[in-house]
Amino acid sequence: MFKKILIANRGEIAVRIMATCREMGIHTVAVYSDADHHARHVREADESYPIGPAPATQSYLNIDALIQVAQRSGAEAIHPGYGFLSENTTFVEACEQAGIVFIGPPASAMRLMGSKITAKRLAREVGAPIIPGYNGDQQDDTVLLTEAERIGFPLLIKASAGGGGKGMREVQSLAEFPENLASAKREALAAFGDQTVFLEKLIQQPRHIEIQVLSDNYGNTIYLGERECSIQRRHQKIVEESPSIAITPTLRATMGETAVQIARAAGYVNAGTLEFMLDRDGHFYFLEMNTRLQVEHPVTELVTGLDLVRQQIAIAAREPLHLTQEQVSLRGHAIEVRLYAEDAANDFLPSTGTITRFVAPQGPGIRLDSGVEDGDEITQFYDPMIAKLIVTGENRPAAIQRLQTALRQTALFGVTTNLPLLRGISEHTAFQTGKTHTSFLIENHLLQFPEPETLPDEVAFAAALLDLQNERHTSQQAVHKASSGFNPWKTLGPWRMIGEARICTYHYHEKCYTVKLQPTSGEENTWQIQLNEQPPIEITCNIGPDPLILLKHGYTQRRTYAQIKQASIEVIHEGLLYRLQRQQPPSVEQTACASGPKQTQKTLTAPMTGTIVKVQVEEGDNVEAHQVLMILSAMKMEHAVTAPNAGTVQRIRYREGSVVPGGVVLIDMM
Repeated sequence: MFKKILIANRGEIAVRIMATCREMGIHTVAVYSDADHHARHVREADESYPIGPAPATQSYLNIDALIQVAQRSGAEAIHPGYGFLSENTTFVEACEQAGIVFIGPPASAMRLMGSKITAKRLAREVGAPIIPGYNGDQQDDTVLLTEAERIGFPLLIKASAGGGGKGMREVQSLAEFPENLASAKREALAAFGDQTVFLEKLIQQPRHIEIQVLSDNYGNTIYLGERECSIQRRHQKIVEESPSIAITPTLRATMGETAVQIARAAGYVNAGTLEFMLDRDGHFYFLEMNTRLQVEHPVTELVTGLDLVRQQIAIAAREPLHLTQEQVSLRGHAIEVRLYAEDAANDFLPSTGTITRFVAPQGPGIRLDSGVEDGDEITQFYDPMIAKLIVTGENRPAAIQRLQTALRQTALFGVTTNLPLLRGISEHTAFQTGKTHTSFLIENHLLQFPEPETLPDEVAFAAALLDLQNERHTSQQAVHKASSGFNPWKTLGPWRMIGEARICTYHYHEKCYTVKLQPTSGEENTWQIQLNEQPPIEITCNIGPDPLILLKHGYTQRRTYAQIKQASIEVIHEGLLYRLQRQQPPSVEQTACASGPKQTQKTLTAPMTGTIVKVQVEEGDNVEAHQVLMILSAMKMEHAVTAPNAGTVQRIRYREGSVVPGGVVLIDMM
C-alpha cells in the first residue's frame, strides 16, 4: 500500500480524499495556488506546496508543477479528485513516465471513454442503446449546422471532452444554433482545452440515471446500483439520490450489466460512472462515461456501505476487488444536495466573498462534505460549490424529512447561497412524490426564487436584540476610550430612547417594521418586545459568541442566526436569509444627488466579479435593446452583459482579459 499520496485538487474533494488517506495511515500532500494559500485542504494535509498563481491554467492545471511536487515530496501516487486534470490523458501519461501511480483508469481507457464521441461508438458496438445525434470528426460550423437540421430541434450541443454542464447548450431552433455553437465551443475550450462538440436529440422530460462501476486489474468489474441526478440547472446537477424511485430491480440489473459490458470493452480499471437517460416509457440510452470519481459519490457510499476513495486507492495499489456482484446490496435511501455560492434571486449569478460564519447541520444520518470553514474566501477563479449536504434514511420519505431538517439548521454568512432553492426543492410535492426529470426546476417554477416577502416575528426580534447588544458593546468601548466622557449621540446607532424603552425601525421589502424593547425587572436578558402594533410579549434572549441568537418565549425556543453588516442586519431563520435595512439619516452625497439634474447617461456594471472574455462592440457603435455587448466569465460559467435598451456605446472601460470586481462600471451608454 502507498505511504504518501499527492492530491492534485482543492476544496471539498481534496479534504474528502485526505479523510480516507488518514484512516488508511497514508500521508497526504496538498498543492495550492496563490488564492488558496490559507484554504482548508492546505491546513488539513501533512505537507503542502505552492504550484502557481490563482488561475487554474497556471496552477491546478500545471502538469509540470504537479509532477515536480510529487517527486520532491516523495509521493508514490497522485489522486486527481474530479475536475481539473482528473480526465486528462496527458497528465496520466506524465505520471507514468515519472514513475508515479495515477489513481484512476489507464490513459488508453480514459482516452477512449473520455471522449463522448468515441464512447458512444464503443457503446453501440456492445449493443447499448444510443440517443440519435451526430458525433462525427468533422467540426466545421457548416457541417454541424447541416447535421443539426437533419437531427431536428430541440437538440443539445455538448462538449466532447468534459462534463458538469460546461460547453453544453440547449437549442430550440435553427436561428439560435450559430450563436449557441460559438458559445459552447468557447466555453469548452476554456474549461477543457478542447472545443470539439457533438449534437444530440433532446429527449423531453428524461431522468438522468448513472451507474457506478468498479474494475480491478484482474478483469473483475461490478456495478454499485444507480444514482438519479435529474434535478439540474443549466445541465449542472443540484440534487442526487440513490436508489432511483423510477428503477425496478429488473431495470437496475439490465442497466448495470450494460454498464459493466461497456467498461470491460473499454479496458477500464478503477472507479467510473456510466451515465444514461431514461425516458418516460422506461427506455434508457447511453450518454457518456465519467472516468473519475463523481461529485455525487457519497450517496452510493451511504447505500452500499463502501468507501469509494478507499476502493480507488486499493485498486491503484493493484489489489483485487474484495467483493463480488452478488455481495453488493443497497440499504436505505440517500440524498445529496449541492450548496453553491450563487444568488438565486439574481439569475443565479456567482457570489464571491469571505465566509464569516458557517453553521453546519448535525444529527443522525447527516453528512457534510465541505472544503471551507469560517474565514475562507470564495473567489471567482474556481467552481462555486461550497459543500455537499448528504442525508440517509431507512427509506425515501425518511431521507427527505431529514434533508428538510438539515437545510433548516444550516446558516452561512459572507456570500449568498442557493439554500432557499434547496429548501424549495425538498418541500415541493413533485419532488416528494418522485416526479423528477431534467426540466424539473423550470416546469415547477423553482428558478424564480426571490427573498421571502413575509418577515417572521423571530427575525425582527433577533435583529433588534443583536442591534442592542452591539450598541452596548460600542458604548462600553466609547466610555473606555473617551477621556472627556461618553457621548451617547455618537454611539446609539439606529436606536431611539423613550424612557427605559428602546425603539428601532427596520425596512424589509419596502415595508416598515418597528421593534420596541422594554427591559423587565425579572430575569436577566428578558425583555418585553413589541413588533409594530402587535401585543408585546416577553422574550428571553441568549446571544452566543457565534451568530446564534436563542429566543425563548414561555417554554418555546427558536434558534436564529444574525450578523450586522454595515447599514443592514442579516438574519438566517430556518435556512432562509433575511436582509433588514436599518433606518439611517441621508448622507450629504445622497442629498446632493437628489437635488441635482437627472443623468441621461447609462452605465452598465459588472453583476459579479469575473474575467472579461469577449467584448462584442466598439466605442461609438449603435446597439439595439438586449444586444450582447460583453461576456463575463466567473467560476467556469459565462454571463452576457446586454444593452437595457437601444443607444450608443460611449466608453468601454475594460478590455478582454481584464479581471473586474462586481459592481464596477464596464460600459457607458447614451
